[in-house]
Amino acid sequence: MALVTPVIFQVVGYQNSGKTTITSKLINLLAEKGVKTVTIKHHGHGGRPEYLPLKDTEKHVKAGALASIVEGNGSLLLQAENHYYSLEDQIELMTFFQPDVILIEGYKLESFPKLLLLRDENDLSLLKRVSNIAAIVYWKDKMDKVIKLKTDIPCFHIDDKRAITWTLKLLQELVHKMDQKS
Repeated sequence: MALVTPVIFQVVGYQNSGKTTITSKLINLLAEKGVKTVTIKHHGHGGRPEYLPLKDTEKHVKAGALASIVEGNGSLLLQAENHYYSLEDQIELMTFFQPDVILIEGYKLESFPKLLLLRDENDLSLLKRVSNIAAIVYWKDKMDKVIKLKTDIPCFHIDDKRAITWTLKLLQELVHKMDQKS
């Protein structure tokens, strides 16, 4: 298996800020362009993520297996429990699939380039807490004026299609740069 160095890009913001919607749009557009993409999602709501209970993989894990994979008709599900998996561990795991891009939804405080989503003025504190912001997507009209007083980072209203096209272009440029390095 050839070693692939994927582009890593984050989509971050508080709950219900549109992260999953934007991430899904980016995945779809990248796939249309032939860009292989995998995702990592941080479950930031506390507790365990939901999974299918009472299936054989769960029984294997409950019995003490570190992890269990089930495969069928080209679909693969991995379940692993009782261990902390750092973001670096998750990235390493996802490189098995040889993606061009790893989109990470969440993990606000990590240092990868990111798209920051701001619902309202209460979210503006993220501008100070979050690093390596490539662009900002905001929800409330006229928030761009407040944002532009604080930073010169490109910003787009949530309904502005340029937010997606700008981010898609950035990702394609980053993939192209990675391809030239290898």
